Amino acid sequence: MEASASGAGQDADEEARRRLDAYTYLSAPERLEHLAIMRVFCGTLLADLAVPDVLAKLRQAGGPSAGLDADTLTVRLEQLVKWGNLLRSSHTVKASSISEYQRSRARYQLSKLGERIQRDADGVLAEADAAREVSNELLALVERGLRELAVLVTAPGGIEPQDGLERVSTLFVQFTEFADSIRDFYAYLGQVLARYDLDSTEYQGFKELLLDYVEAITEDVAFRAPRISAALETLWPHIPDLLARLDAHAQGLTGLSPQSDGRLETRVQRSRGRDFADWEGLRGWFSDTDGQGSQVDQLRDATLRALQSLLANAKRMLRSATGEMSRRKDLLRLARWFEEAAPQDAHDIAVAAFGLYGARHLGIPPATDEVVPAYTSWWTGPVVEVPVALRERGSRAQRGRTSAVEDHSAQKQRLREAARERAVARAAAADELRSASDRFAEVRLTSAALGLLLELLATALGNAQLRRHAGTEGKDATEFDLDQASSEDAELGIRLTVRRTAGARCVLHSVDGDLLLDDLELDVGRTSSDTADGDAEVSVS
Repeated sequence: MEASASGAGQDADEEARRRLDAYTYLSAPERLEHLAIMRVFCGTLLADLAVPDVLAKLRQAGGPSAGLDADTLTVRLEQLVKWGNLLRSSHTVKASSISEYQRSRARYQLSKLGERIQRDADGVLAEADAAREVSNELLALVERGLRELAVLVTAPGGIEPQDGLERVSTLFVQFTEFADSIRDFYAYLGQVLARYDLDSTEYQGFKELLLDYVEAITEDVAFRAPRISAALETLWPHIPDLLARLDAHAQGLTGLSPQSDGRLETRVQRSRGRDFADWEGLRGWFSDTDGQGSQVDQLRDATLRALQSLLANAKRMLRSATGEMSRRKDLLRLARWFEEAAPQDAHDIAVAAFGLYGARHLGIPPATDEVVPAYTSWWTGPVVEVPVALRERGSRAQRGRTSAVEDHSAQKQRLREAARERAVARAAAADELRSASDRFAEVRLTSAALGLLLELLATALGNAQLRRHAGTEGKDATEFDLDQASSEDAELGIRLTVRRTAGARCVLHSVDGDLLLDDLELDVGRTSSDTADGDAEVSVS
């Protein structure tokens, strides 16, 4: 039992880390580019986009991300896939060239977690510092909806399921909007009251805000909270039966079939009001159900603290008027002097105001390749590393014995193992191409085999020779001569020859997608030395 609980805890921690990784793109150095890319995907529904599609939309939107090239954009998209904001999408690709195939074979779509985080991030960027009005009128609608629902549920025969579903959904939408507006407004209020630089005009405005607006909110909540609590007490014994009738009428996504181990294939987040926990949260907002106090009590305490902060600001302003405390005007005047002063004058002002004198220079020569002018400030100049012995003890003498030469044998061994594994993988890919050469239409190549084939094909096309043919009207026309276009890897013992044949169609299937080559024939076989031993080449088209 303990092992099972420990495993469940580790799974929960791993899931939490995975979800938190999806926020990484908001703090990465390239966060502006990541934001632009995520906005492109959030502007679509169930759409998978390739690199050229995203590139076109970024250029259409403009901004700093419009100058990204295809390679850089691919790196950004792969990083978003690693963090969990995007998902790979399977898509059959038809391309006219190797480069176009390599750019278009990877398609991406938005993950649910990535869409949620981007939506929240856009909301924070758009209106994080704005003062949000409290939707106080919704509280009256919540009270009315609860009273009407209590009457209908307690009536003989109960409430009609469809009517109950509509009333419950409307009720919780109104309550959620009201509770969110309360939290946002008081967060803004706390940010304002934390300031100690309010002048008389700002103080007057915030005083009216507290005494009028906040007082109206708290009075309305205090007036309606007992009525809402009474309606909930009447409705509470009937909640389980009401939820059961609603589930029987409209199951929604709860009908997803479970797997054999009892877990759901997809976790379902139900609509507000369809779970008993939602009703417990609604009740706990207006009544003290767990001994920790209700949200109404917390709202009353927050209002009291806001008034106390307002009084503290008033006392500070009174002392400032008598010259006892605040140096705000003096500091503003000093800041203006710094803004208008030349660099040398600014240093003199800093010395006079704060006693910050020039740095003491120690006898440590800088790096030989650094030439620092005499007028360079110590604040912006390069830093010279001071030895620990000189910095802590004032001595230049070396202490302790000389450290041994670092042993890199383990790192060298790891590099040799990695090189050996890469060589084995390429050899296996070559064997796979040779074994499947006579039945390419029937097999699906691995990524390594397809990559080796693309490498050989690109080299062969690069080795193609140009020749001139007479055109239909007597003019010369330049065409590729692919009769002798070939490439080989002597180490792997594999050779590829490409010929151009009108009407030929070569399709190669792989786990990364299908590669279609028009008017081309591929001959895959061994190198000339291996062919001499009796291995014949095999042609595929």
